[in-house]
Amino acid sequence: MHPWLPIFLEAMQAEQDAAINTLNAYGRDLKDFVGFLDRKKLTPEVAGRADIEKYLIELEAIGLAKSTRARRLSSIRQLYRFAFTEGWRNDDPAAQIRGPKRGRHLPTTLSEADVLTLLNKARAFGKTPLDKLRNTCLMEILYATGLRVTELVSLPVAATRGDPRMILVRGKGGRERMVPLSPPAREALADWLLVRDSDLTEKHAKSAFLFPSRGKKGHITREAFFLFIKNLALVSGLDPKGVSPHTLRHAFATHLLANGADLLSIQVLLGHADVSTTEIYTHVLEERLKELVLNKHPLA
Repeated sequence: MHPWLPIFLEAMQAEQDAAINTLNAYGRDLKDFVGFLDRKKLTPEVAGRADIEKYLIELEAIGLAKSTRARRLSSIRQLYRFAFTEGWRNDDPAAQIRGPKRGRHLPTTLSEADVLTLLNKARAFGKTPLDKLRNTCLMEILYATGLRVTELVSLPVAATRGDPRMILVRGKGGRERMVPLSPPAREALADWLLVRDSDLTEKHAKSAFLFPSRGKKGHITREAFFLFIKNLALVSGLDPKGVSPHTLRHAFATHLLANGADLLSIQVLLGHADVSTTEIYTHVLEERLKELVLNKHPLA
């Protein structure tokens, strides 16, 4: 790792309270850029605007999406802005570079019927009764709250004790918010807590996490849950390519909006820092209504 990177990432965490996943993403992007410079016998200290532009051209040549290239450029810009501020360079070679324009990408979502299919299938999906109760709890809480996958798998068990109507969630940037639990989610949570505390090993029963595991993190991982969702979609008769933990988060927001919820409420529930991020779901609803008219109207 280039010596600039750990200092830059540490500053981001301290000054912007960046989430671990955000820091990891910046780290991966910048390591790739430094690797490119290394192949060209260059370093970040001497690279110029033309070198950064050549890197972006290479990314396009290998077929990376516009959104990925734009994110890589954003990481590079922030690194060089930091380097200029710290006096490591007397110029900012990335400041004037224009990245690829991002097209409006509407998030993939699921119908209410598809979500119901997944929730019902989760009740019978798993090798043991313990697995089935945990899987049911995971899915019910995910759809009831729209949590990000990291927020879900790392939920502290203390936040779920006492049959709560709402739970406190720590999200991106350390921001906290309250999210309500639906009656099915509360029921699934109560069933899971009962067996979690009695049937798991003593080590797991004392775990600080609602969904403990033997892994290094102490809770089930993002990757394990992602794989679970894909397998659940497969046995539910749905295309696994269109189902992920984030798809359920999108479904949560889209279904709320379709049933009359206002954007500001959805923004709070999702933990978005800016309502403009939440506004994308109005476009999802518009597209679905347009599709409904074009495909179902008798004169279409």
